[in-house]
Amino acid sequence: MARTALVPGPLPPVGEDDTRTLDGAEIIFHGRVRGRENGTTIVALEYEHYPGMAEKELEALAGEAARKFPIRDLVCLHRIGRVRVGEASMRVVVRSPHREEALDAVAWFISEVKQRVPIWKWAVDSDGNRIPCSSGPGAQSP
Repeated sequence: MARTALVPGPLPPVGEDDTRTLDGAEIIFHGRVRGRENGTTIVALEYEHYPGMAEKELEALAGEAARKFPIRDLVCLHRIGRVRVGEASMRVVVRSPHREEALDAVAWFISEVKQRVPIWKWAVDSDGNRIPCSSGPGAQSP
């Protein structure tokens, strides 16, 4: 199963599932906003997206991960809008029979999200200035 969503507010929890008797690995990744972006102290990030296309590409990417790796489950929730320092901007959960494939799938999926999904981020400083960040399809990684 692959499930994705863009979320305009705090990310809801993705609970553990103790009924999964064939899965030995459950990897949960929380991407959090740190207090510095490209050497600048910030108070938040603002995520913009291409409506319709971002959701479609995120869903397609989750399906691709499910075909590429021997995983049983992938859930990705990604924030849009303003996300304050310390808050989670992305949550990815992967469940699989073994940890190695789950770890590989999470790492691959997150890298691909940054490259292919039309979501862009802006750093917001304490004066409210928006500073472009290097992310989103076609951008250079910081």
